[in-house]
Amino acid sequence: MSSIEEAIPANVRMISGCRDEQTSADVSNVSTFSLPDPAGRAGGACTSGLLKILYADQHKPDEDLSFQEVLLKLRDVMSSGRFTQIPQLTSSRPTDVKTPFTLVPDECTGTKRALLIGINYIGQQGQLSGCHNDVLNMVEYLKDVWGFEDENITILLDDGEHTNPSRNNILNAYRRIVAESQPGDAVYCHYSGHGGRLRDDDGDEKDGYDETLVPVDYQQAGQIRDDDLYSILVGPMKAGVVLTCVMDC
Repeated sequence: MSSIEEAIPANVRMISGCRDEQTSADVSNVSTFSLPDPAGRAGGACTSGLLKILYADQHKPDEDLSFQEVLLKLRDVMSSGRFTQIPQLTSSRPTDVKTPFTLVPDECTGTKRALLIGINYIGQQGQLSGCHNDVLNMVEYLKDVWGFEDENITILLDDGEHTNPSRNNILNAYRRIVAESQPGDAVYCHYSGHGGRLRDDDGDEKDGYDETLVPVDYQQAGQIRDDDLYSILVGPMKAGVVLTCVMDC
């Protein structure tokens, strides 16, 4: 077993809305951090672009698109919308980007599970507007195109109706989907909201910063570092699981 397979037993693919250095805010000074003004930035732009490519008018494209084609089309969509972010695809295993884009590879004959988080930061500075709709539209795409079932889909939204995307609730949802997932399962995790950066506190980042997710209660509970995501979601996910993440932040 290679060192990568030891560190990340599952097959993990991640589509992110931008490069690390393009996350939405430098929050190295936590005491003065506030959410960035969303005007002119891609609040939900990656998700909206993916849905435009993969589920336009609530229909799957007539022809299968490769990972490469999806990514290039996504870059075109975001560029045409005057967003400066450059979408990226990373993977824990060698990936042929010319193979058809899929959330449920042929080897995944088990349960299809999904966790989707959308945060509009209602009533806070830096409030976003599209994250709830993007998550709900993505849920319809997962169910219609890939056969995900409601009983295996968890949704966190700050809309007063769904589970609130607090730091504790987000981390517990990640822990739960890891505990439930078994070899042969296809797992989809989605985050749409603000992202940020904190000064690296353990020396594992070349640029000196950890990337973060910003939960709705970040002012009280703090943010979620990429180290947290590795230790709670990516690292513990079992071998034989294919995990696809979209991080739209």
